[in-house]
Amino acid sequence: MQTNFTPEQLKDSGTARANEILRNCVHCGFCTATCPTYQILGDELDSPRGRIYQIKDMIENERVPDKKTVMHVDRCLSCLACMTTCPSGVHYMHLVDHAREYIENTYKRPITDRALRWVLAQILPYPMRFRLALLGAKIAKPFKAIVPDARLRAMLEMAPKEIPPVSRNDDPQTFQPKGEKKLRVALMTGCAQKALNTDINDATIRLLRRFGCEVVIAEGAGCCGALTHHMGKTKESHATAEKNIDAWVAEANSGGLDSIVINTSGCGTTVKDYGHMFRESGKSKEAAQVADLAQDVSELLMQLDLPEGAAKGIRVAYHAACSLQHGQQIKTFPKDLLKRVGFEVVEPADSHLCCGSAGTYNLMQPEISKELKRRKVDTLEAKQPDVIAAGNIGCMMQIGGGTGVPVVHTVELLDWATGGPKPRALMS
Repeated sequence: MQTNFTPEQLKDSGTARANEILRNCVHCGFCTATCPTYQILGDELDSPRGRIYQIKDMIENERVPDKKTVMHVDRCLSCLACMTTCPSGVHYMHLVDHAREYIENTYKRPITDRALRWVLAQILPYPMRFRLALLGAKIAKPFKAIVPDARLRAMLEMAPKEIPPVSRNDDPQTFQPKGEKKLRVALMTGCAQKALNTDINDATIRLLRRFGCEVVIAEGAGCCGALTHHMGKTKESHATAEKNIDAWVAEANSGGLDSIVINTSGCGTTVKDYGHMFRESGKSKEAAQVADLAQDVSELLMQLDLPEGAAKGIRVAYHAACSLQHGQQIKTFPKDLLKRVGFEVVEPADSHLCCGSAGTYNLMQPEISKELKRRKVDTLEAKQPDVIAAGNIGCMMQIGGGTGVPVVHTVELLDWATGGPKPRALMS
């Protein structure tokens, strides 16, 4: 793609990066074949190629975004399937993130949109605030039919039937390995996950300790910054990310770290991108160090030689979270691990397509999200599984809200198969 940015414009690092990405695009259109929003809406402007044209025009001409451009950029899931498909290596993630920041800084949204985005940014990254919000949503849920705004109804619909108790395993502390120590790792406990499902971190800690890991919950670590980052709220996202960088670097410098383990793939994609996010800050070196240490839990477990297990007689439909298969390019490890410990693993048709969760997407674009959920649930249920496994809390909540099949995290099944308790979701 030909671009015409001025030397003055290219002094901005975000614009310079956008220019590099745009110049790699050859207009081939392969990305349209795997874009979920294009498949549903059939509009070229709701495909990666269409959004690239709009973003180029907006940034290159330094124009205030119009309502139409903002709508099409907002409809992007950031599922990154286009990056997996693209033969030219177009780094769409960095481009759309820059576009969202540009929109946030230059476009005045309607007051209802601004209010909704502010509320989400002030609640979701903070577990205790989120718990209180979930309690309020649970109380209001019976009255959702009279709520006029579809986005507010979506929030009420997402409220779980039960809010799990606070897990003390999330507090800053160190867990010693069971037996010989092989690795020292920091576990990212996250934010929304701590309010929605405390079993995931508990199962991860048990599993890692069982196979020789000293597990550290670092003082000061919390939200990865992804939720606000994808809203274009750079100041807020960098503030929370910086706390993680400081916390994990302190642990690495004091006791050493072999890995920063992340069991929410949406967070993992963001943490692995800290080096880019902080490339021009005073913490560029530390951010790059954290990004290099970051691993999805399945990456680390592949190094720990989990024992082979006997056949469990349980059919697991594996849902590949977009942030894991496209964002981190981890496609086989979770399935390999589940098969190794004795589960029968099946995959749905079109496993590369998004379930429609995508961070806050299911709250801000509920109609598109519901259609993606319906399609994903249909393909999963077609496999007649006993249980559905995924590696991202957002996907688990999204899919679980549309099916009667139990939905659990991959680590919960691995923990159970190697000596841990049966996942709570399988007990009902």
